[in-house]
Amino acid sequence: MATVNGKQKAKPVVPTSGVFKVDSVKDIAESLGITNLPDAAAYALAHDVEYRLQQVIEEASRFTRHARRGTMTTQDVDLALRVLNIEPLYGHSGTRPPAFRRAPGPNPVYFVEDEEIDFDRILREDKVFLPKGVTYTAHWLAVEGVQPLIPENPPAVVREPPEEAKTDATPQPNAPGAPNATAFPPTPPSPTRASNLLANKKGVNGKAPPMVKQVLSRELQLYYTRLTSSLLPPASDNTKRTAALGSLRHDAGLQPLLPYLIRWVGEGVIGCLKNDSPSEMEGKVLEVLMEVLGAIISNQSLFVEPHLHQILPPLLSTLLTSTLPPNYSTHLRTLASQTISRLLTLYSTTYSTLSPRIMKTLLIALLSTGKNAGSREGAVRGLIGVGKEAVRKGLVEGGGMKALGIECSQGNSVELAGAVRDALAVLQPPSASPVPLDPSSESDSLLAGRLQDTLGDYFGSQLLGDRERALAILNGTPS
Repeated sequence: MATVNGKQKAKPVVPTSGVFKVDSVKDIAESLGITNLPDAAAYALAHDVEYRLQQVIEEASRFTRHARRGTMTTQDVDLALRVLNIEPLYGHSGTRPPAFRRAPGPNPVYFVEDEEIDFDRILREDKVFLPKGVTYTAHWLAVEGVQPLIPENPPAVVREPPEEAKTDATPQPNAPGAPNATAFPPTPPSPTRASNLLANKKGVNGKAPPMVKQVLSRELQLYYTRLTSSLLPPASDNTKRTAALGSLRHDAGLQPLLPYLIRWVGEGVIGCLKNDSPSEMEGKVLEVLMEVLGAIISNQSLFVEPHLHQILPPLLSTLLTSTLPPNYSTHLRTLASQTISRLLTLYSTTYSTLSPRIMKTLLIALLSTGKNAGSREGAVRGLIGVGKEAVRKGLVEGGGMKALGIECSQGNSVELAGAVRDALAVLQPPSASPVPLDPSSESDSLLAGRLQDTLGDYFGSQLLGDRERALAILNGTPS
């Protein structure tokens, strides 16, 4: 006992009652490296821990009562710790509560039994892979009314036609030049369509799978029949033809008929140009077909871009063919050139190689040996449709005008000479008050020599009377 002023002082007695014992606090302190912990400090810590435990249990019991349960779970304790702003206890799940077992001995000690894992059994079991998380992706549900065959879309269901439709014979389309060319054609084939790709592959039984037919409404079929019968001569008059072309230019809702109309035009052009000497009637049919293509391109509600590869062959065939009806030759080539010019205006920015490819085809027809005057005339008018720079590269810089001048000087092709004059007007129109070249002037003599070297004698001599125009045409060519 301690002594104060010669008197002995009694040692304070530490109470030992409570749920959390003082000995437990000392054991925890020794495990942390704290030795000789005073009894008073251990008692204060035990009392505070007991208070905190009671506080957590009280909060957890509220969650148990609100959940209408009689047994407290670890989830209730976690929620209580979260309410008290205390970090939750990890490693305890409410779905799989731990099983406590009592250890044998005089003091009641409980522990969590560890589960024994058999590695042989685990290795024999099938592996369970975690599923991928929820993601979003984009795909085409339909393109121009046609559903693509991709895994994201449901497979196409082939429906059997009714019995009445099986007995009816499907009429085949006639040539556009015939008066009764009103039959509705089947779906035009295309090598890029998914149905054709599948049809080319043999099935398991050696049979090709059935193709999916495109079903059009009766109204569109009737519209197609009336339209084709109103356009083609001699069954149509000018009033009906003008109304039909106006409908193609302005009406909406014709997108499902677009492949049929383009195929109809292509077959009509082939039927008219297969003869060596087309008749006047075939010239009228070609005129109508060129006007139909121009009307289709002018319709802003039609999506023509996927069909460019089907529109260009009829235009280039009409433009570069060797024989056309004499009364329609220049007019047909001009119509085809204007339609090509409109196509390039709309789609040359999207397809950068479209204009060079067309220009290459026209230059081959212009400069190749063995071509007749009709093909060369079409090539010149095609260059006019492509643009001013195409005319300059093909006729001036490429030497095409000099070669054509030799052919025109023989007087065999008046239309070819007229086409070249139109091309010169595209490069530079005639001056309002032309001033001729002065032969006595040295500069004008040099200019006249350049004209003959670049354009040839035939067309160079026609520009001697307009000095300003000659300089503009030769601008950009080597001196």
